[in-house]
Amino acid sequence: MSINTLLITPPFTQLNTAYPATAYIKGFLESKNVKATQMDLSIELFTAVFTKEFIDAIFKQADLLGNAALPLVYNQREEYINKVETVMQYLRVQEVTAAYQIVHKDFLPQGHRRIKLNKDLSTEFGKLGILDKAKHIATLFVEELGDFINANVDEFFSFTRYAEQLGRAASSFDQIDEYLQYETTLIEDEMLYILEEQIKKDNYDLVCFTIPFPGNLFSALRCAQFIKQEYPNLKVAFGGGYCNTELRRLSDPRIFNFVDFITLDDGEGPLFKITEFLDLKIGEEQLERTFICKNNEVVYADKKPNTIFHHKNLPAPSYIGLPTAKYLSFLDVMNPMHRMWSDGKWNKLTISHGCYWKQCSFCDVTLDYIGNYQNTTAEDLVNKIEKIISETGITGFHFVDEAAPPKMLRALANTLIARKVYITWWTNIRFEKTFTPELCALLSKSGCIAVTGGLEVASDRLLAKMKKGVDIAQVARVTKAFSDENIMVHAYLMFGFPTETAQETIDSLEVVRQLFQNNCIQSAFWHQFACTSHSPVGKNPDEFQIKITGPKFEGFAENDLYHEDPTGAEHHLYSKGLNIALNNYLNYKGFEIPLEDYFTFKVPRKTLANNLIAGFLENSNATKQTPQK
Repeated sequence: MSINTLLITPPFTQLNTAYPATAYIKGFLESKNVKATQMDLSIELFTAVFTKEFIDAIFKQADLLGNAALPLVYNQREEYINKVETVMQYLRVQEVTAAYQIVHKDFLPQGHRRIKLNKDLSTEFGKLGILDKAKHIATLFVEELGDFINANVDEFFSFTRYAEQLGRAASSFDQIDEYLQYETTLIEDEMLYILEEQIKKDNYDLVCFTIPFPGNLFSALRCAQFIKQEYPNLKVAFGGGYCNTELRRLSDPRIFNFVDFITLDDGEGPLFKITEFLDLKIGEEQLERTFICKNNEVVYADKKPNTIFHHKNLPAPSYIGLPTAKYLSFLDVMNPMHRMWSDGKWNKLTISHGCYWKQCSFCDVTLDYIGNYQNTTAEDLVNKIEKIISETGITGFHFVDEAAPPKMLRALANTLIARKVYITWWTNIRFEKTFTPELCALLSKSGCIAVTGGLEVASDRLLAKMKKGVDIAQVARVTKAFSDENIMVHAYLMFGFPTETAQETIDSLEVVRQLFQNNCIQSAFWHQFACTSHSPVGKNPDEFQIKITGPKFEGFAENDLYHEDPTGAEHHLYSKGLNIALNNYLNYKGFEIPLEDYFTFKVPRKTLANNLIAGFLENSNATKQTPQK
């Protein structure tokens, strides 16, 4: 086949490890004899920006403005310019001799973030080793420069997203279109220079951008705009998580001034069809799950039945071509689980496709990436693991499942142990009763170091309404079983679910307090409930006693919905207090503080016993477990 594809992750995504979408697509296309080159434009741009030469150019640009924002950084410019490459190298390698230099109080400039640091860091995060202390100081140094760039040179600049405010809730294309007419920034110029250098390396026919998040959309459009201006014969395709969730009702043709194809759901099938179409092997009517533009109208080309590439038959992702050595480890927050997202190099792999539970009412269960559950074998998974290790040299794995199935995890653990494949791994699960102490011990032995899972609202009434299929007693026992095997447990917490009362919010916080106190969980994060158009709540608001109030769909993106919850509490008021309490518990303190002290307004007193969780742990039959469906 003669079609030559370039697969790109646009700025900015995670900087410590490769986002896996292009690796999956490259592995697949090559199995179909389609030439595929991949490029992580996100890490390439970040690496190019944080160099002595480029930071010097940043300060010169700020000079032109006069009266630069963040004078503390501006006035120490020589220090930042001369030491940025030392800091970046440390964040890549964490070499101990460099750590001693970085922690010296006078080595790095004291900017606005560093000055807030306690002198010995101990109040913030206990007794850290020197490597971590240096990593945290180095992270603050780079963040200070990032703040300076954002304030003086490019208002869209951010570490793990770019122009996210334009991509989020963009029901109309108007604002994005307007910003695309503006002059490019210094950061965008560098991005386009790196892109063009790659385009010149080969005769590509198709450039494919994966857009996982709203913070990747604008940079992908900037790149596509450049390609259309400078390389009009090159075809451009968009796909990925943002398209799959937000662009399903796309009707505004203006985005097709920049792009030729936009695919939905798993990219393998649609992209293979696009390469066959460009190779004149099939007609337009044979395309699958692909938006195109004809006569200035958006057309959804979707030949049925779709060609199915089952999860068990897909080849391993190919990481060849991704610059493993350029990824950086950051240490910005002390939440132990958030640290795993930003620190260390992880190969990302899915155990199963979709979610085996697929019932939670707040989740996008109607979409393919959740609703279409497919499995493979443990032997196949370990074969893929071995191939990926041979390509990347990295033995850390993040299994990025919606919820890893316990049966598969058991089989995977047994196979890893039997084949003597030594990896470190973590994944997302449901806190279901199948995770017995015996299974948790096996997973730990196979290399599992952490699990994340949704506790959501710690109220049995609301857990039932959400169709989580768990209750608090079960969550307590399962999380304790993991923790007893030294597997760190991170709980996703939600507040503001429809009809949630002030009493339930406070009682939920009490459950969280006790879970920390009893060492069931070591990490957690509060999210305020967001209503999405693809969830059961979004599709049936009356059933959940809420009213959808917008936004009005204007032809482009649709996902997050505004809603009113007339029977629930004023949810947004609780955010600050919940987070202050959680921050205490994360640092193993504040357990004795009355919950009402965390809030600046009157809240109800808790109604739960102080030993609720301890009681569940002592008596495993204390409550009737929710039957699994």
